[in-house]
Amino acid sequence: MILEQHYTLANGVQIPKLALGTWMISDKDVGAAVTAALNMGYRHIDTAQAYGNEAGVGAAINAADVKREDIFLTTKLAAEVKSYDEAVVSIEESLARLNLDYIDLMIIHSPQPWAKFGAEDRYFEGNREAWRALEDAHKAGKIRAIGLSNFQQQDIDNIVDACSVKPVVNQILAHVTNVPSELITYSQAKGMLVEAYSPVGHGELFKNDAIKAMADKYQVSIPQLCIRYVLQLGLLPLPKTANPAHMQNNADVDFTISDADMTTLNNMERIKDYGDASGFPVYRQD
Repeated sequence: MILEQHYTLANGVQIPKLALGTWMISDKDVGAAVTAALNMGYRHIDTAQAYGNEAGVGAAINAADVKREDIFLTTKLAAEVKSYDEAVVSIEESLARLNLDYIDLMIIHSPQPWAKFGAEDRYFEGNREAWRALEDAHKAGKIRAIGLSNFQQQDIDNIVDACSVKPVVNQILAHVTNVPSELITYSQAKGMLVEAYSPVGHGELFKNDAIKAMADKYQVSIPQLCIRYVLQLGLLPLPKTANPAHMQNNADVDFTISDADMTTLNNMERIKDYGDASGFPVYRQD
């Protein structure tokens, strides 16, 4: 069962292969979602400072009938934090909101502030400073693993070439019809596990008749097919839902997509509407 399986990060820390994403779930509602997920066997919860729900996530973890050490919690340093001092304060604020002694994985949410996403300035110095704060928190035992999100090759090099603790994760947008293979290969070559957020393409893949037909062939739902696809690429999917029925469905992926069908999925035409690399639902026409 996928909920019992793990990847091993480059620093030896084990990370469950499937996570519950909590983006767009309010702080008021996220506790019930996390509790439901933990009760059905999920052990990996993904949140972020930008989501505004760390307090609710932490409260649910603290109240759970599951040992803290059996839960893997990821949060993200806000994309706007680009100095050492700000990052130190921000990390401590996350620990306080979560009301936890440590965070399993903390990642820089984006190499650029969201308002500047896609601009020419890559904030190289600011990212190195934020990374140094994560390194210090890691060395102090406050964070078990540190990583990146939405980082392109030049952004990765900026960290790897200057760091004392290497990033072990790069969390990126990846789903059927939108697999940035070059970035994935590059991240993996640098020792990082690649996590795939929005594995169902912000819901846009529900509109794809070819994907629906393949899901029907395997007698699974479209999310199940999409999550299984990501897993077979060696990535870690982060489907987001507050619905317990959907959580259960997302975890029921113990089937195998054939090599021929993986090739078909790999070569599908890119959907016209898709989430922006920032992780926020900015749809556009190409």
